[in-house]
Amino acid sequence: MDPMKEPTLITSLQNPRVKEVVKLRDRRPRDESGLFIIEGFRELKRALDAGRKIKTVFYCPEMFFGANETYLVSQCESAIECTPAVFKKISYRDRPDGLLAVAPQQHLKLSDLVLKENPFIVVAESIEKPGNLGTILRSCDAAGVDAVIVCDPTTDIHNPNVVRSSVGTLFTQSIYEATADETFDFLKKHKISIVAATPHAKLEFTQSDLKGAVAIIVGTEQYGLSDKWMENADISVSIPMMGIADSLNVASATTLLLYEVIRQRRSI
Repeated sequence: MDPMKEPTLITSLQNPRVKEVVKLRDRRPRDESGLFIIEGFRELKRALDAGRKIKTVFYCPEMFFGANETYLVSQCESAIECTPAVFKKISYRDRPDGLLAVAPQQHLKLSDLVLKENPFIVVAESIEKPGNLGTILRSCDAAGVDAVIVCDPTTDIHNPNVVRSSVGTLFTQSIYEATADETFDFLKKHKISIVAATPHAKLEFTQSDLKGAVAIIVGTEQYGLSDKWMENADISVSIPMMGIADSLNVASATTLLLYEVIRQRRSI
C-alpha cells in the first residue's frame, strides 16, 4: 500500500484498518494474509532487534508506559496513531501499552537449518496451547537452545498468545516447521540423540547423558509424545513426581530438561 494513502490518525472504531487488525486474532485470516500481530514494547523491540520487517505499527501515546516507545515507532516504515478507544479495540491485551504492529509471518524449513557443532535442539510435537508453546520458546531462549523444531503443529507459531507468552523470544529463536516424520529422519541423518521424557522410564533425567548432540522431544499436553518418538527414542527419561500429580505441565517439564543439558555440558 502506498504510504501516502495511509491515515495518520484513526479515530473511528469502524475504520477498515481496525477491522483488518482484529481479524488477525484468528488463524484463518492470518494464514490467508500471511500477516500476524506483534503487541507490546518488549515484543516489538525484540522483533526489530532481530531484523524482522514490520508492515505497520499502530500506536497510542496516551497508553505509553515509558519514554522509549516513540523511538520504536520511528523505526517502523509505516506508523498510524490511534485514539485510546481505537487502540483498546485492536489490542489483544487486558492492559495494552500503546504499541501493536502487523508484520509478515516467517516460515523456516529443515532445509534452512544449519547445525552447529554438538547441537542442542528442542522438538515440540503438536503442542495444543499457545501459552505453553510461547513459554517453551522463552525457556529455549534462556537455555541457549540452537534450534526449535515445531512439528505437526496444532497451534501456529504466529498466534498472538504465542507471541505474548514468549515475551518476544519468538524472534530470538531459530524456529523450523516440519512433520514428525521429516524431523525424525533429519535427527537420525545427523546422528542427534532423541531424548524423550515419559513417566514410565526407569532412568531419571539427571542420570542420563545429555552432553552430546541431543534433541529434547516434548509432546501434547493431554497425550504426551506419539508412539513414533517413544518407540525410537535413543534416551528415555523420567522426571520424579513426589505428589499426587502424575506429570508436569509440558512447558515446566521442558524447562527442567533444558537446564539439565546446561548443567551437564558445563561439567565437561
